[in-house]
Amino acid sequence: MTNLLLVDDEVAFARSLAAGLEDQGFDVHLAHDGFEGYQQAKLPRFDVVVLDIMLPRMSGVEVCRRLRTEDVTTPILMLTARGADLDETDSLDSGADDYLRKPFSFQVLVARCRALGRRGGREGWAELVVGDLVLDPAQRVARHRGVPIRLSRRESALLEYLMRSAGEVRSKNEILENVWGDVSEPGTNLVEVYVGYLRKKLDQPFGTHLLRTLRGQGYRLEVPT
Repeated sequence: MTNLLLVDDEVAFARSLAAGLEDQGFDVHLAHDGFEGYQQAKLPRFDVVVLDIMLPRMSGVEVCRRLRTEDVTTPILMLTARGADLDETDSLDSGADDYLRKPFSFQVLVARCRALGRRGGREGWAELVVGDLVLDPAQRVARHRGVPIRLSRRESALLEYLMRSAGEVRSKNEILENVWGDVSEPGTNLVEVYVGYLRKKLDQPFGTHLLRTLRGQGYRLEVPT
C-alpha cells in the first residue's frame, strides 16, 4: 500500500480527497498547514507527498525547498492554481517532481500519485547504468561515455523509466502512465517530443542509436551486447 501525505488547508476538500484516495488503495495522512506538512514529510514513512502551493505558516514551495535541502527525496506532487505559470515554475525549481493544476481530474491525480509511488524515495534515486550510459536521477544528470549531460525533470523521468526497462519495448500509453501519470489523451505527442529531446542530447553528439522507435509498438532503450 502506498503511504501518502496530503497537505492542504481546505479541510473539507482535503478530507473528501483523502477518502477518495483511500478507496483507491492509498493510506492517506493529512496536514493542514505548511509547517505541519513539512514536519510530517521529513518522516521516512511516506511514499508520496501531495502538497498545495498556497498554505498558511509556510508555502508549499518553501516546504519543498526545505525538504530537498535536507536531502528528503520523497516524490512530491504540487497542486497549483490554474494558469499560474509562475507557480508551476517555482514548484519545479524548488524540487517538486510534478505538478497538477486545480481544478483537476481525480483519476489523473490517482494516476500521477501511483506513478510517483512506483519511483520510490531514496532507493529510487540510486544511479542507473546501462552500458556506457549512466543516470543520476537525483541530480538529473546523465553521463554518456563519461560526458555529463544535464536533463530537464521530465527528460530525466523518461530516461529513468526506459533505463529501468532497458531492452524491453514500452508502448506510448505505458510511458504516458508511468512518466506523466495520464493516458487520458492518447493522441498527444508528448512522448515523441521528449524522445526527440533525449536523442538530441544522448545519441546525436555521439553518433549512437540508444533510443529506438519500433513502429506500432513503442520505444526501447538498447542494451549493448
